[in-house]
Amino acid sequence: MKRILSNLTFQVLFAILLGVVVGIYFKGFAPTAQVISKTFISLITMLIAPIIFFTIVLGIAGMSDMKKVGRVGGKALLYFEIVTTLALVIGVTVANLVKPGEGFINTHAPVDAAKLADYQKAASQMKIMDFLAHIVPGNIFESFAKGEILQILFFAILFGFGLSRLGASGQSVIATFEKLSRVFFNIMKIVMRVAPLGAFGGMAYTISTYGIKALQPLGLLMASVYITMALFIFVVLNLIAYFFKFSLWQYLKHIKEEILIVLGTSSSESALPGMMEKLEKFGCSKSVVGLVIPAGYSFNLDGTTIYLSMSVIFLAQVFNRHLSIEEQLTIIGILMITSKGAAGVTGSGFIVLTSTLAATKIIPVEGVAILLGVDRFMSEARAITNVIGNGVATIVVAKSEGEFRAPAP
Repeated sequence: MKRILSNLTFQVLFAILLGVVVGIYFKGFAPTAQVISKTFISLITMLIAPIIFFTIVLGIAGMSDMKKVGRVGGKALLYFEIVTTLALVIGVTVANLVKPGEGFINTHAPVDAAKLADYQKAASQMKIMDFLAHIVPGNIFESFAKGEILQILFFAILFGFGLSRLGASGQSVIATFEKLSRVFFNIMKIVMRVAPLGAFGGMAYTISTYGIKALQPLGLLMASVYITMALFIFVVLNLIAYFFKFSLWQYLKHIKEEILIVLGTSSSESALPGMMEKLEKFGCSKSVVGLVIPAGYSFNLDGTTIYLSMSVIFLAQVFNRHLSIEEQLTIIGILMITSKGAAGVTGSGFIVLTSTLAATKIIPVEGVAILLGVDRFMSEARAITNVIGNGVATIVVAKSEGEFRAPAP
């Protein structure tokens, strides 16, 4: 019994259930719960930048073949594009079959005009070239301070290349970085002991603020999104795992704590440091993990793309707007671009959705307001699918490069 109580998975799961109960019966606890959740996410966020930096630098500096670095990055980006496009197609197909928006009365959904205006403004400012230019940091210290993952990734790759060119004289720097990397991972282990508190706060805040009843008007859409993401994980990703000869179930079991933390906090970033460490233990090389995982957090958002594609079709059905095959293909094409452009932006799901509707001019942009009330309840599914998908991508790239060593049973 003592062993079960001290198990992190059990603690997080119990904390989530307790958070649901507290959220239902103690509405006034919401502000405190939000502080608890935000504090835990901040604890994780403060470790993300240094862990990514040291992991990437050490991985690249340890590679004797620099062409291999480019090859790994190229394979990762190709995989991301193929799988996220597949996710978009699946989302559109399911939404067309289930038709969750038919007969929906949009007065059921409360409209938050201020939030809607914020998303419309952010969407109007989205430009793909600006996003690409933003990858190059003007001030790397500012990038670390703001937690700009892509900018840190870019700088770390250059730093790793530069360090590798020092040869033997750079070994002292590498040794120091390895020690610093271990320090940050040790800090992460300490932080993870309070993960149950973070999961409790996140779930209590969500339930007490939005309430279980908020699910009812959009229940069919929510059920469709959850079922589609489950099918994506257990069918599509399972087939990928089968093709590359590893067990999806063993992988999911290996990262169960990270999945539960994401469930409780609704934040995929809360699992990033843990995922990097777990994937190394699962058998992926440090260099592949360091390159693929951070890039995946910006370019491989499987859950987000499923949600976006289904939301567009849902809104079309709400407004009785029949979309032709050509119009749906156009929307998929636009989402393939805009979903990358909002990478790492808070509220990116709504920003991408708003910008897509504005670009197509097929569905009223104001329709986004219908989804505001229940978005929080779907964010867990999006985040979990994103995290699982990024791990699968890392294993696939590692295996294709011969950089995977199965852990001893």
